[in-house]
Amino acid sequence: MQIYISDVGVIAATCVLYRPATTQGLTWLLCIYGVPLLIVNGFIVLITLMHHTHASLPHYDSSEWDYLRGALATVNRDYGVLNKVFHNVTDTHVLHHIFSYISHYHAMEATNVTKPLLGEYYQVDDTPIIKAMWRDTKDCIYVEKDEGSQGRDFDKTLNGFFAC
Repeated sequence: MQIYISDVGVIAATCVLYRPATTQGLTWLLCIYGVPLLIVNGFIVLITLMHHTHASLPHYDSSEWDYLRGALATVNRDYGVLNKVFHNVTDTHVLHHIFSYISHYHAMEATNVTKPLLGEYYQVDDTPIIKAMWRDTKDCIYVEKDEGSQGRDFDKTLNGFFAC
């Protein structure tokens, strides 16, 4: 059912975008809609990659993983002036993983309170983002799953995962 709902959404969005494409032109639509969409999605992918890829982050199999360990397997990063543009999701990401319901306008305040509580479990990387992106994507390797490890059925279908 969800596939059909998704298909209807894609068709509806295409129909909505067809009208301005015919009246204003395809070039206009790409400049006003397509390019900003690509930029925003590019930033979302970059931010997600950078928060979950770092040499200090642990990786767990199903026998070790629990909610808190998984939530703390992320890192806050400094994007400079873009921190404010992204509503501080970049430098309050650890908090977001633990308390995802906190509004962005309280995230900095809550992060400052949770830092001392988390101690060594609080991960932050102040490396300039371009340098960090190069380092972390270059050093990220594919790790094979241990042959002798035991796990739930869905774990047996995984070939491995990426780690740094």
